[in-house]
Amino acid sequence: MLKEIFHTISAGIELLGVIAIIVGVVSGVWIVAGRKREPGGWEAVYQRYRMSLGRGILFGLELLVAADIIGTVLIEPTVSNLAVLALIVLIRTFLSFALQIELEGRLPWRGSGTPALRRRQSGADEADADRPMG
Repeated sequence: MLKEIFHTISAGIELLGVIAIIVGVVSGVWIVAGRKREPGGWEAVYQRYRMSLGRGILFGLELLVAADIIGTVLIEPTVSNLAVLALIVLIRTFLSFALQIELEGRLPWRGSGTPALRRRQSGADEADADRPMG
């Protein structure tokens, strides 16, 4: 009985992970399809699309890893299943790590990025970046 409950919970979390990825794809397509004239043109639209898609994939991967952990540890905790879980978590963690670096342009533990990245994210143009502060 308890095994079926955890299996249902794990399947529900997996479904949420897949839905998160689909929502990321759909919102990215929505951004491109509904684009209006933006100061950065297509490049700005493409960057917004990538951010939306990447965030959806990251969130979905995190949910899928959680579902795998619940499914393996609580439902079928065999050595073979734990080895498969370790490999799946390793691959998904690497994908999440690589996506975060690609999206944010920095290592996850490096704070909010370089000063140039913070200026870019805040919308400052390149002319402002070249001016001395103060």
